[in-house]
This record gives sequence, C-alpha cells and structure tokens, in this order.
Amino acid sequence: MKQIALPITVDVEQTLQNYVVGSNQAVVDHFKLFASHPNRSPVPTYIWGGSGSGKTHLLRAVVHELNTLKQPFGWLDSTHAKHKPQVFDAAWDVILMDDVEQFSPSEQQFAFNCFVNALTPTAGLQRWVVASGSLPPQDLKLREDLRTRLGWGHVFHLQTLSEQGCREVLKRHSTELGISLPVELEDYILSRFSRDLSTLIRLLKELDAFALQSKRPATIPLLKAMLDES
Repeated sequence: MKQIALPITVDVEQTLQNYVVGSNQAVVDHFKLFASHPNRSPVPTYIWGGSGSGKTHLLRAVVHELNTLKQPFGWLDSTHAKHKPQVFDAAWDVILMDDVEQFSPSEQQFAFNCFVNALTPTAGLQRWVVASGSLPPQDLKLREDLRTRLGWGHVFHLQTLSEQGCREVLKRHSTELGISLPVELEDYILSRFSRDLSTLIRLLKELDAFALQSKRPATIPLLKAMLDES
C-alpha cells in the first residue's frame, strides 16, 4: 500500500529526554555534555541524516537546554531567515543552523559570518555553533568556506530507527499526549505511513485532536475517519 506523507509541523516539546536514541547514543551523549554546561568548548558540531532522522529534534532539544540555562542563542534556517534581519548578535552564546543545504547564497553568507564571529572572542567568549544537514559536509552544495567550517569539528551521522525504535516513538509520544494506543493501531500506522520521526509525531498530534473532537478513543476506524476528512 502506498505510504502517506503528512505535514511535519511538530508541537510536542522536543528534548534530549524524549529523543528516541536507537543507534545514536554517541550524539545524544555529546549534546547532553555540551548543551548543559555554560562553559562548553567552542568546537562546532554538525549532524547529518535523512529526512525524519531527528536532526531538528536534537537542535530544538539544545534550545531547551539553553533556555534552562538562560543562555541566549541564534537560530537560522531557510524559512526563519526570510522573516528576520540577518544580523549577528554578540550576546549569543550558541548559534544553531538547521537544514543548511537549503540555505540561499545570502543565508550562506550570513552563516559564514556567524562562524567567523563565533570564533572571534568577545569579552573572552567563544561561541558554540551547532548545525544540521541531510548530507556529510564534503557533499554539501554550499560555498567552500562555509562547507569546510561545517566539517572541521564534531561530525555525527544520525542512523535511522529500527521498527522497534519507531514503536518506541509512538509509545513515548502517545503517553505524553495522553493517548491509549492499541497494538493493532501501532501495526496499522507502521505498515501504512512513512516511518520518519516527524511524520509519526505529527500523526499522533492530529489523531489526538481528532479523538478529542470526536469524543472517541484512538482506533483504526477513527484514524481512517480522520484521513477521510482531511
């Protein structure tokens, strides 16, 4: 049966604690060490992997840790940048860049400037740059000076989740949403929908809202009814 692609806007809070690790323990340990300590090393971090591998989740999880520490940060992605002036803020302790392969030439210029400023101490402060992309640094179609800076620090390849990992995503997020998810509904979702993390979480959010509206428990017939109305 043809897999169904859903929108990927995700409202569930994304943290290091609710990231399903799978084979990515090393990168999670790295972020736990770097994100939770205010006096971290300024060596940049780049993570890469396919759609739905959890790249944005991990960057937003870093934001969660920074907010806890009350540390200011800059966020750059191709959508966000179109709505804000591209000006480096010397108050930033960390700069996060999501989906760098989508950056326009002007966004690449700003990202490069961020790297230069990040490694130029201001009042003794050097800043951590965290970036994500869909390809390893050497394969990115970006300007050379930006591409090389993305690749000279810590680089991690995110591995896709196994079926058991996908089930853990469904269980963990359904619990957070207060949904009782029968095993047969898990089986149905995993056999008919894309298994990337964003799709699974978004599906649960939509099912939760539809179940509340319908005042019915989450079941296969309810999911089918939701899809028929979409």
